[in-house]
Amino acid sequence: MSTTASDPLAALGSLPGVPDAVDSVRKAVDRVYGHRVMRRRSNEVTAEAALRGSRGSAALAGADWNLEEVRRRTDFSGEDEARMVGAALRLSAEAGQLLSIWRQSPLRVLARLHLVAAGGATPDDAVGRPRLAGESVDEPLIEAPVPGAEEVAGRLEGLSRLIIAGGSAPALVMAAVVHGELLALRPFGSHNGLVARTAERIVLIGSGLDPKSICPAEVGHAEQGRAAYVAAFEGYTAGTPEGMAAWITHCGRSVELGVRESTAVCEALQRGAA
Repeated sequence: MSTTASDPLAALGSLPGVPDAVDSVRKAVDRVYGHRVMRRRSNEVTAEAALRGSRGSAALAGADWNLEEVRRRTDFSGEDEARMVGAALRLSAEAGQLLSIWRQSPLRVLARLHLVAAGGATPDDAVGRPRLAGESVDEPLIEAPVPGAEEVAGRLEGLSRLIIAGGSAPALVMAAVVHGELLALRPFGSHNGLVARTAERIVLIGSGLDPKSICPAEVGHAEQGRAAYVAAFEGYTAGTPEGMAAWITHCGRSVELGVRESTAVCEALQRGAA
């Protein structure tokens, strides 16, 4: 996966199919940003994208609620699914507050995201820190072997260095790697999928690809389905060029589907229907 020490992700951007995915995502994002509604009502589109992205991320975590139920509900305590949806909504609200910290201290942001997601649902001493040796992981969607605590610590540090260093890799590639690595590591005792997808969103926003956060990849991940999500992720964990390309292109398609969702929101706002 490495090319040079200064830019170890550069090679991923040239894997077969990846340049086309990067170009397709860039064009799709540019189109929705050029919609006339974005000139006057971008805040409404951003808010709706956050809601729909939260619903999509929660659906992948096993709480597949109708959008209108998410919109209507005010109490997200009680049953497991309600708490999961509530966690996804809190993470969406928090993501935009952490952009200035992300490039300087990504591990601090990840700890904060877990704290927000857990919301008191896990023991206090396990919240907001990577799991210790012997601690279990509650992440039913991902069945890949769970790395040990020592490996997690080392790989998190490596991921942090990549984020801080930046480099020439396209935003889509960096977002896909951050998402995939956090899923692979499952560094926390719970809510790793929600945290990984929120981190993907932070990269897409902070990179300048989607500065107004109107292209929710979580919508696309959910729309493609849990089976496709897991299959693409298995390509990431395999670490082969073909597997990495499949994961990156899957993430790219997810962004494009998020764009399609927000384009529909723009059209509805233009008609006065939303």
